[in-house]
Amino acid sequence: MLLTLSFLLGLAVLIYLSCQYFVNAIEWCGRHLNLGASAVGTVLAAFGTALPESAVTLTAMAFGGTPQHKDIGVGAALGGPLVLATLAYAVVGFALWRNRSRLGRGDYLLRVDHRRLAGDQLAFLLIFAFKVALGLLAFAIKPWLGVLFLAAYAAYVWREIRSADTAPEEEELDALKLRAGGGLGWAATQALLALAVIAAAAHGFVAQLEALAGHWGMAPHLVALLLSPVATELPEIMNALIWLRQGKERLALANISGAMMIQATIPSAFGLFFTPWMFDGVLLWSGLATMAAIVGLWLLFRRGSVDGRWLLGAGAVYLLFAGCLV
Repeated sequence: MLLTLSFLLGLAVLIYLSCQYFVNAIEWCGRHLNLGASAVGTVLAAFGTALPESAVTLTAMAFGGTPQHKDIGVGAALGGPLVLATLAYAVVGFALWRNRSRLGRGDYLLRVDHRRLAGDQLAFLLIFAFKVALGLLAFAIKPWLGVLFLAAYAAYVWREIRSADTAPEEEELDALKLRAGGGLGWAATQALLALAVIAAAAHGFVAQLEALAGHWGMAPHLVALLLSPVATELPEIMNALIWLRQGKERLALANISGAMMIQATIPSAFGLFFTPWMFDGVLLWSGLATMAAIVGLWLLFRRGSVDGRWLLGAGAVYLLFAGCLV
């Protein structure tokens, strides 16, 4: 068990270091593509870090040889949004609290577009509620509704690219680590290399968590719902930590919002295409916990002024749900 915990710590450090290269590269990719910084977070960074976990979910759902494997895929599709809506935002609040002096700030307020974030939470809530409702119903054309989720994500990406903007502090970029002054090709290469390391480390992190869960005697679907998403969403959380240390919380929260939208649409489409997409009590409660967290975030952001420490409450939702489930 001590060896497993050591591997977990080492892999977490590797993911963090790789995310530093990924964040650096993805910002330069956005600069070369003339994308606003908000689109860099919601589209480029979110899509890149979501690729590995989406591939794992697709494999479990489409190629799983048993109903148990497909259930694990569905659990992962519900667990990802739960982790992002709770733990990821709690980490943002904690990091802002801890870095206030380093950033030279006299308060804990988030420097973000509150109206835009409130709109993101509302859009996610509507899509996610529809996703959960479909898990309670059985009808002939349900698999075809997966197309609606793909269309919803495409519309989201289109909106983000068209309405993206950049704050002054987000114009300041560190030199590209792979080759200072390199063009789009070098930036893309660095991003892909970093993403490959992140994907491999996250896969190893999941395997170590599964070994730890086996030692504790946890059921596979609980691992898929509670533990594995923590590992697969770790890159988004690490990206947020790096951007927060640079005083770029807009990018940090944009990355989380973009990842949440991916998790609400792409895995849902896979689930509708390849599984019966029927929820048991545990999955339903996870969906309700996620929606409760999102409602709380929406109420916060629509106020127009948010103390970062209030985001710690989102983490309490995850801990409460996990404690009740275990």
